Amino acid sequence: MAGVPFDQREGVIWYDGKIVDWADANVHVLTHGLHYGSCVFEGQRAYGGEIFKLDEHTRRLHASAEVMGFEIPYSVEVINDACRDLIKRMNLVDAYFRPVAWRGSEMMAVSAQRNTIHMAIAAWEWPSYFKPEEVMKGIRLDMAKYRRPDPKTAPYKSKAAGLYMICTLSKHEAEGRGYADALMLDYRGQVAEATGANVFFVKEGKLHTPTPDCFLDGITRRTVIELAQRRGIEVVERAIMPEELASFEECFLTGTAVEVTPVSEIGEFNFQVGDISRALVTDYQAEVRAHANAMRAAS
Repeated sequence: MAGVPFDQREGVIWYDGKIVDWADANVHVLTHGLHYGSCVFEGQRAYGGEIFKLDEHTRRLHASAEVMGFEIPYSVEVINDACRDLIKRMNLVDAYFRPVAWRGSEMMAVSAQRNTIHMAIAAWEWPSYFKPEEVMKGIRLDMAKYRRPDPKTAPYKSKAAGLYMICTLSKHEAEGRGYADALMLDYRGQVAEATGANVFFVKEGKLHTPTPDCFLDGITRRTVIELAQRRGIEVVERAIMPEELASFEECFLTGTAVEVTPVSEIGEFNFQVGDISRALVTDYQAEVRAHANAMRAAS
């Protein structure tokens, strides 16, 4: 299915509690979520036929909707069951899942209190976010011109569609300059994250990562912190200034899509793909596969 536009793929999608053909999972052009960004979503990966940390992702989806001022009309348990059913119907083993919830079309203005809340779940095969041959060599990042906003100006704890507009712009600009992605600073000028992933640095055997006080504290981010601590690696969450980048030895990104991806370059700064980055790439892959094996054994 690689290269096939997403609206032309085959299969089924869970839509408002029903299974519909892929081509029939449509919304009206006057949907509030399209015009005003009142939409939240999740990104989940399945390994060996089991979705990694499914319940945690679904609970975050509910929490995101609450931050955005609406309630998803399906419980965590219903959504989890729908995801498990979908992976069987689509005959998927290693896949990506996209649950999404949005305000409908009853009102078309900034106010939309009476709009129906809709939800859909789609799933498809999806390989590595970056080219496999590039991952262990380390990807190259540009420096983004846009910054993550002040928490007083945006609902950063919600995985809301509208918050990704500047991420798309930054990634497009980086790719146009020959980079794989971009590193974003925050409103204070501190290092924040990449366009869709959290960032870690290695210095003298310790992991350093920005405090997630104006951007999403990723589920993969927290998993990698746990994996590092199991190895006895100290993890320091703190404010990181861009001029510190020259002092770090290693760098990697974490996220459901990117998994654990080493970075070799951020603008003028260079990093090695060292022992800690390689170990955590391996540990993360082992963790998701072990989870899949445990879930299959339990069932």
